[in-house]
Amino acid sequence: IYLALELINYSIKMNVNKKVLEKMSNPELEKYIKADSQFQSQAVFYAFDILKSRGREFTEAETEKVNSLQIKKIKDEEIIVHPNHIKSSDLLYSSAGLGALNILLSVDILNSFTAIVTAITTLGFLFLLGYLARQGYDWFKYVLLVMFILGIFGIPQLVQNIMINPISGTISIVITLIQFWAMLLLFKIPKRKNL
Repeated sequence: IYLALELINYSIKMNVNKKVLEKMSNPELEKYIKADSQFQSQAVFYAFDILKSRGREFTEAETEKVNSLQIKKIKDEEIIVHPNHIKSSDLLYSSAGLGALNILLSVDILNSFTAIVTAITTLGFLFLLGYLARQGYDWFKYVLLVMFILGIFGIPQLVQNIMINPISGTISIVITLIQFWAMLLLFKIPKRKNL
């Protein structure tokens, strides 16, 4: 839910309608390209293009301002993959592999269609988490944190699993520790500094 809300919020903030700007007069558009303008960079680009198409001549300083905004926008949107993203991804893939082994060792799971579907879905989700970690998304560490906190409620089931099947229970503990380490690696990534 959080991710969906963030995506909606981002698209609302970043969605500048060029058609609305095209209906504005030249003096209104001039406000967008002033040095002290607080408008979104996309709106400034559109205003610049519209004024240029209407025959407005720009000074070198105005053109430089728009170009620097464009460069800054590209840098802000660039996703940097830190080595910890790769390590975290590898750990999550490893936990998925151990999860597959755990499923094969748990004979009772293989007797129920629902349990098989649940196990396959869980493994698919773990591989998806590994993929997302490798993509370098900053928000992803919070997804892992929430999942880890929710996983705390499964500790009684984990203890019961150890008593029933010690090998499977031990593998489950190792998987939990691997996922915890993957999450810590993501939180150890330094914040990106704006240039």
